[in-house]
Amino acid sequence: MVKLYNTLTRTKEDLTTREPGKVHMYVCGPTTYNYIHLGNARPIVVFDVIRRYLEYRGYQVVYVQNFTDVDDKIINRAKEEGETPAQLALKYIDEYFKDADALGVRRANYHPRVTEHMDEIIEMVSTIIDNGHAYELDGSVYFDVRSFPSYGKLSRRDLDDLRSGARVEVDTSKKDPLDFALWKAAKPTEPAWESPWGLGRPGWHIECSAMSLKYLFNGFDIHGGGFDLIFPHHENEIAQAEAYSNQQPFVKHWLHNGFITVNQEKMSKSLGNFFLVREILDKFCSDVVRFYLLSTHYRSPLDFDDEKLEMSARGLERLKTARDGVRELLADGKDVDPREIEALSGNELAMYKLVEQARGKFTEAMDDDFNTALAIAVLFEISKDINKYRDGLIKEGGSLTAQQSSVLSACDKLYNDFGVDVLGIFDANEKAVGDEGMVQDLIELLIEVRQQARAKKDWAAADLIRDQLADKGINLEDTPQGCRWKWA
Repeated sequence: MVKLYNTLTRTKEDLTTREPGKVHMYVCGPTTYNYIHLGNARPIVVFDVIRRYLEYRGYQVVYVQNFTDVDDKIINRAKEEGETPAQLALKYIDEYFKDADALGVRRANYHPRVTEHMDEIIEMVSTIIDNGHAYELDGSVYFDVRSFPSYGKLSRRDLDDLRSGARVEVDTSKKDPLDFALWKAAKPTEPAWESPWGLGRPGWHIECSAMSLKYLFNGFDIHGGGFDLIFPHHENEIAQAEAYSNQQPFVKHWLHNGFITVNQEKMSKSLGNFFLVREILDKFCSDVVRFYLLSTHYRSPLDFDDEKLEMSARGLERLKTARDGVRELLADGKDVDPREIEALSGNELAMYKLVEQARGKFTEAMDDDFNTALAIAVLFEISKDINKYRDGLIKEGGSLTAQQSSVLSACDKLYNDFGVDVLGIFDANEKAVGDEGMVQDLIELLIEVRQQARAKKDWAAADLIRDQLADKGINLEDTPQGCRWKWA
């Protein structure tokens, strides 16, 4: 049974779904006014893995991730760049997909955009007014927080405390300083749409309520996003959706990932301490970035610096080396007959049991609130046993038996199921990019030159290449399947 930590209840609880075997999940996407930074990338990767794991556990997942393509930030940035807000938003949606694809993030079933759902938003605002939870004021519409007694239940905030700390806006007749905009009256030169209240555009919070209800309907299973969205964004989503439908809950399970910090301070564009994903990918392979983002439990803060990415690179390389070692031996093995598993004995039976135990431990870790950090630790643990088993086979020499091939196939399937299909750390983008890609190409070229020298029995040249690479922190390993290299 999959358990997850529900921000609404502040407890870890069993995943329950509206439809047996099917998960409906909505995750807040980016506001498209700039390239995504590493803090934006964390929820993108985290919820991609949650989706992948639920699919591995047999669920059919309907996944929705939106784009906010009309917003004050977009309008202001468009003026700076001399484009229309629509042009700017479209450009950065395209750029988002480039970065997400590079990180191995699978496309959602639906990627709705605010500007494509004005009819749904306007209808929702109208109904909230009719239900007595919103009011019109000078062409804008505000949600009446006082009309919704359970406001604050997600963030555990008290309305009286919120009001006492609220800044009363100048020149407004809002009933309460906490009332928030569902619809904003148009300003000159800004994008606007016709509505019963005049020209205007949606408030930020209403868009996610409207789009999630359109695609997933009321009472869907999981709503996710960053910890910073709990209040006010997700709190307001609940109020709007439940005031609209007169039903609750709007969502069963609320999941929120922790911040990425820089020197213990949240990474954000407003603080100027952010690092763009594409800039990081110029220095590190995308698999490494993904591995780094998953190396800590998703609800915990994750502090950023280059050294931690370098450590992630070394750790991931150890896992890839173990996997590649298995595949190299399997290339010379026989076709595997599943019936061989039934006949395993001796070292093969012992190794197969270790693999199956690791499979159970990995699943147990992921079932417990998607604990990727512990799941990755399981892969490191079993890789030590796999390397030892593989080395023993190499020392024995000769062709693999059918039983040995079966065990190696079980090892390979473990890496494929969890490293590829669930975590995506072996397939995000195996081809290195930027300067790192050039370095790897040069290493491969030097290895080829060395192999030619060895073929000519020019041992001095071969040893020189090996020693020079070792001085640079690159170790070569000569195996029956050829020369492999790894960072020291």
